[in-house]
Amino acid sequence: MRIAITGIGGHLGTGVALEVDQRPDVEVMGIDIDPPRRFLRNADFHRVQPENRRRARQLLVDFEPDTIIHLGVYEPHARSNPQASHDRSLMVTEAILDAAADLPNLENIVARSGLEVYGRHRNSPMCPDETCEIRPTTRYGRTLAAVEELCRDFERRSDVPVALIRFAPIVGPHVPSPIGRYLRLPVVPIGVLPDQPFSLLHSDDVATFVVAAMDQKASGPFNAVAKGAITGSQAARMGGNIPIPTIGPGWVVARAITGLLGSPLPEHGLELLTRGRTADPTRTTEVLGVEASFTTAEVIKDLHEWAPVSYLEPNRAA
Repeated sequence: MRIAITGIGGHLGTGVALEVDQRPDVEVMGIDIDPPRRFLRNADFHRVQPENRRRARQLLVDFEPDTIIHLGVYEPHARSNPQASHDRSLMVTEAILDAAADLPNLENIVARSGLEVYGRHRNSPMCPDETCEIRPTTRYGRTLAAVEELCRDFERRSDVPVALIRFAPIVGPHVPSPIGRYLRLPVVPIGVLPDQPFSLLHSDDVATFVVAAMDQKASGPFNAVAKGAITGSQAARMGGNIPIPTIGPGWVVARAITGLLGSPLPEHGLELLTRGRTADPTRTTEVLGVEASFTTAEVIKDLHEWAPVSYLEPNRAA
């Protein structure tokens, strides 16, 4: 079995690669702008810039994968700025789908998406399932919706099943997550009362959903959400931090200050804190047969228990 992984250099892509790399008779080829963060015994990595569509396409055509796991979708202020994350996400998606049309042995594609595609309009459901209309209200949500549309169009033309995993905001101690960095600040600006709840997903659970969708050659959207929900004030207090209710123009000042502190709050993060974000994972549990091992509260607990870096003095033994 041959598996190609885009975005293999990130924490999520590396985690998925580690999961499939342990299987016998599996060959893994990954492409990304950065190398994997862990040693992969059998994976073949290629550093490819997102704008180099010709090289990405050629690598995939030469490798002839059975499965493509497309995690090369970039969240704003995670590994890229908002404009770069949008451009890179679409360029990589277009490149791999262009190559996929010429892959005779391709059996399925698993692609990253997010709950942001549902949007948070005034009358939109608080806990949408996969049958709900996607109406994104942030730039990242619109990027994900564009990725999904490209994938659905490819599926219609090729009859190759494409699973779209709509992840809740992914947080973990070692993940470059904008909301994760934000919630670890000593003072955390949050929405005014009532404090809206949101759900998260631990980074260690990502591979569970991706591999299940790959193994079952699943098709269509799947919500990947941890059980339970939490509010911004609860999340801040769990780490001993101070929540500060914020409204209107106060958010302009708050986002400017948190950006200077190294924790920029993207548009979809602001929406999460002020309007909440959860989803119904019933279809995922029934069809894929998997669920998150961490609850949302446990995700936050693990985030805050991440020990700070302790620097060794030059004359002190390690």
